[in-house]
Amino acid sequence: MPIGIKDKVAILGMGCCRFGERWDASPEDLMVEAYSEAMADAGIAPEQIDAAWFSTHMEDVGTGRGGTPMSIALRLPNIGVTRVENFCAGGSEAIRAAVYAVASGACDIALALGVEKLKDTGYGGLPVATVGTYIPQWYPGAVAPANFAQLASAYQARFNVDPHLLKRAIAHVSVKSHANGAKNPKAHLRKIITEEQCLKAPIIAEPLGLFDCCGVSDGAAAVIVTRPDIARAMGKTDLVTFKALQVAVSNGWEMQGNGWDGSYVHTTRIAAKKAYAEAGISKPREQISMTEVHDCFSITELVTMEDLFLSEPGMAVRDVLDGAFDAEGRVPCQIDGGLKCFGHPVGASGIRMLYEIYLQLQGRAGSRQLPDPHTGLIHNLGGQPSQNVCSISIIGKEGR
Repeated sequence: MPIGIKDKVAILGMGCCRFGERWDASPEDLMVEAYSEAMADAGIAPEQIDAAWFSTHMEDVGTGRGGTPMSIALRLPNIGVTRVENFCAGGSEAIRAAVYAVASGACDIALALGVEKLKDTGYGGLPVATVGTYIPQWYPGAVAPANFAQLASAYQARFNVDPHLLKRAIAHVSVKSHANGAKNPKAHLRKIITEEQCLKAPIIAEPLGLFDCCGVSDGAAAVIVTRPDIARAMGKTDLVTFKALQVAVSNGWEMQGNGWDGSYVHTTRIAAKKAYAEAGISKPREQISMTEVHDCFSITELVTMEDLFLSEPGMAVRDVLDGAFDAEGRVPCQIDGGLKCFGHPVGASGIRMLYEIYLQLQGRAGSRQLPDPHTGLIHNLGGQPSQNVCSISIIGKEGR
């Protein structure tokens, strides 16, 4: 039986560059920004890193293939550097590799870094492997807004939700995230918006409007991990440790039978159950202090609250409108602004989410700091609702 990684790996340091339209910077520049902050936070020299994992989705905008681009950009000391990619969950996959390497004893200190320069692709969304963007919005393999709009329609049909009420709840998610992102100097979008603006915004894919879709951004983030005893020997206190890290991948069941109605993300539920068991969490609504979830679209965040068992089935609309996931709510979500305000530089997003939870647990989140958080959950989704990768990490204060 697997014994898990609970409290076997600590975060030694983290870094995150400013996300946005970084025309001024190359992928290498962004990597250096994130890495430099992480190294300063960790208080180590490059020679102390045993191995590294590099997450990037695109290979034709300066980063190339393999691990050498990161090794060269950061002048790493000829250690093993491995490039990983797992749809939009590539950043979390790099974290998983580094964490498992340390937990196994293969490494004392490991680095995971993700970067993406999406703006350089010249495409106003995640790139698609098709002849272009002139394809039907309803086509399952088409564009992300269409795929996630279907999630909204299926959820509405399953629970017989009033369409206007659902749109108000989706808008509330967006308004909440923008209010949080306005306090974050590293976020791409930092303007407060209103529910009225959301509801009157141009429709991208019904019922998703302009403000319900995350932006296209450039960015990088990095994490350095080690064993708790090594961190303590370096003088580190108030350690943040991994409580669980689980990944679930679609196997075709969703689209090859009648068991899935399209109203939820099957892999999220599987990964969440495994992560809670590994972390020893039996009452997530009481034991989780905050979440960072993959809000590529605001409907995704709403549905994810049920998939993570933070809302009862069919109750997420009510919980969202009641403010359960606002900054002052029961389980704050996207306290940094989320993908909604950072955008989604594919290879970096999973690590960027971890960065915010880490800062919160250390009491270093500035004006958006939550009062005494002890455990945080990171949910990183890759692909579309019907075919995806879901990674869930739970981190918390050591001993909690």
